[in-house]
Amino acid sequence: MAHIDLNLLNALDVLLAEGSVTGAAERLHLSVPATSRTLDRIRKAMGDPILVRAGRGLVPTPRALAIQSRLHELLEEARELMRAGEDPDLAALERTFTLRANDVFISVLPAALLERTRGVAPGIRLRFMAEGEEDLAPLRDGRVDLDLGSIGYQGPEIRSRLLFQEQMVGMMAAGHPLVSSEMSPKRLASARHVVVSRRGRSRGALDTALERHGLERTVAAVVPSYTAAAHIVLTSDLIGLFPERYAHQVAAVSGARIFPVDLDLPLIPVSLAWHVRHDSDPVHQWLRQQIPPAMGVRG
Repeated sequence: MAHIDLNLLNALDVLLAEGSVTGAAERLHLSVPATSRTLDRIRKAMGDPILVRAGRGLVPTPRALAIQSRLHELLEEARELMRAGEDPDLAALERTFTLRANDVFISVLPAALLERTRGVAPGIRLRFMAEGEEDLAPLRDGRVDLDLGSIGYQGPEIRSRLLFQEQMVGMMAAGHPLVSSEMSPKRLASARHVVVSRRGRSRGALDTALERHGLERTVAAVVPSYTAAAHIVLTSDLIGLFPERYAHQVAAVSGARIFPVDLDLPLIPVSLAWHVRHDSDPVHQWLRQQIPPAMGVRG
């Protein structure tokens, strides 16, 4: 390691994060053969296979797992050191940001955010990762730059900003039998529902609210995403609850009917979260400032 090209450390960091030569090649802006050759150089320098074949993918060796976290922290410290005191040249910047969010935000945010950033920083690339891992590891090890969603307190190493509180509204197809009716709690309970739950749960805050009125609804389907639920609502007689911003977006292109839910439902807090090491990163700060207006949040 005494004469190793330090650029190999960056390549190693990306290879371990991606677990794929192809994925690493894309992030490193290299060809797949060039990235494969880089991996061979890393293996020789480290005296370890680093990544080994497992089925169709690659998995890290125990040595690789032992150094992964420390390696990433060292590289982040080096980047922060190089960026300290600099005014970023956004026009010349080429950098990929990974944002973790649910399907609602992935459907409404990218176009607006790219529209805001492309004139100032055309070299920025946004990569969205679906929700699934709610732990700190992706934020801590740099696989995720920004977390967007309903985020609780995650400890002192995570910074967060409340963007807004989301109201849930009902949505039905334009030709639904109840489309011309006032949606009272009783009528709401009489309809067949689609429920969104990544964990497959059929009960939620709406069921609790209906029970206070002595009512119970019929859940006909449970799906893992709001986009799937919207498709079902638009093509059937099922109704569902959706975040208000997303519901209006769907209704604008489909003619779906949106209706308020006259029940005591909790507001959903939507926050932006990042690791504390990015606090002083001027480019990261700039991108964070672009997200609220891209989502229609003022102030």
